[in-house]
Amino acid sequence: MIFSFTDEQEQFRSVVQRFLKQNSPITEVRRLMETEEGYDPDVWRELSEDLGLPAIHIPEAYGGAGFGPVELGIVMEELGRSLLCAPYFSTTVMAANAILNAGSEAQKLDMLPAFARGEQLATLAVTESNGRWDAAGIECIASPADGGFQLNGTKNFVLDGCLADLLIVVARNPGTTDNDGLSFFALDGNTDGTNRRALEPMDATRKLARIEFNNAQATLIGELGAGFAPLRKTLDQAAVALANEMVGGAQALLDAAVEYAKMRMQFGRAIGSFQAIKHKCADMLIDVELAKSAAYHAAQAAAVDDSDTSALASLAKACASDAYVRTAAHCIQIHGGIGFTWDNDTHLWYKRAKSSEAFLGLPDYHRELLMQQWGS
Repeated sequence: MIFSFTDEQEQFRSVVQRFLKQNSPITEVRRLMETEEGYDPDVWRELSEDLGLPAIHIPEAYGGAGFGPVELGIVMEELGRSLLCAPYFSTTVMAANAILNAGSEAQKLDMLPAFARGEQLATLAVTESNGRWDAAGIECIASPADGGFQLNGTKNFVLDGCLADLLIVVARNPGTTDNDGLSFFALDGNTDGTNRRALEPMDATRKLARIEFNNAQATLIGELGAGFAPLRKTLDQAAVALANEMVGGAQALLDAAVEYAKMRMQFGRAIGSFQAIKHKCADMLIDVELAKSAAYHAAQAAAVDDSDTSALASLAKACASDAYVRTAAHCIQIHGGIGFTWDNDTHLWYKRAKSSEAFLGLPDYHRELLMQQWGS
């Protein structure tokens, strides 16, 4: 397994960094987080047409660029560093992977090219009011009706749920429990019987929704009752991508803390010269580097379909979550009183750290999964 990036990958990272520096300055992040849509359609169009980022990991047979989890991880790391407000994670990471893992060949050929071109926004609805990310927590019911299926139930904390044109929903057959009877379904976001309501999350850079289904007509994706394995794989891939995004945000906080420590003067000297601040910066560096190692390793494992990918995804998610939150807290402390103010930008990454910590499951949940898979 390769543990470093190639020259081509580093050049690709530089291209993404330049694009984000121009199109996602913190002033733009603050503007977009206050809007209902939460993203700029012109930036999304440029991101899709000029850089082809939504197509990055979609196979060429379905209109994509044909790269893999490592290149997707590079994109996610840079998005996390810049806090880009866009429906990228919901559409490219969650929905596209769900179709790739669960859909039939005909469905992939029909649905994925629009994703790759950035022409259709989509999301994956998994968790419900119980907040669980495991298969046993899914209670939404899909009943056969009118040559298709009708969905009844509620999905909560759906990323970009009010914005998505297409909803990919995980539901179960009537009378099934736990891992049995799960299937993927697709429906238009404005289908009759679908009620979408925006939530008010702590992290305003990510839009979440509650979606209620009342006899909403949906189309089956893939094979009926065979959704457990595709769901697990999709969530593992999402965890790897999110871990890479989190290390990008953590690196941005570390850079901000070091820069401020060099600039802020106290008692006639830069606060970075004080031993306590040096220790705190060193702790942040260790946390960030360890999280990067876990996230990069998980992406490499996913790229070669390693048998330990699921365990490594949980390891990366738990490690990156802890590192991001700790780094954010240290960064605020180094900034002192100004770090708690609205005008200072540090709190934006802190809120993203806390929302990412919970999204796809808390660190304790992933550590439990890790122990189960490695037989501890």
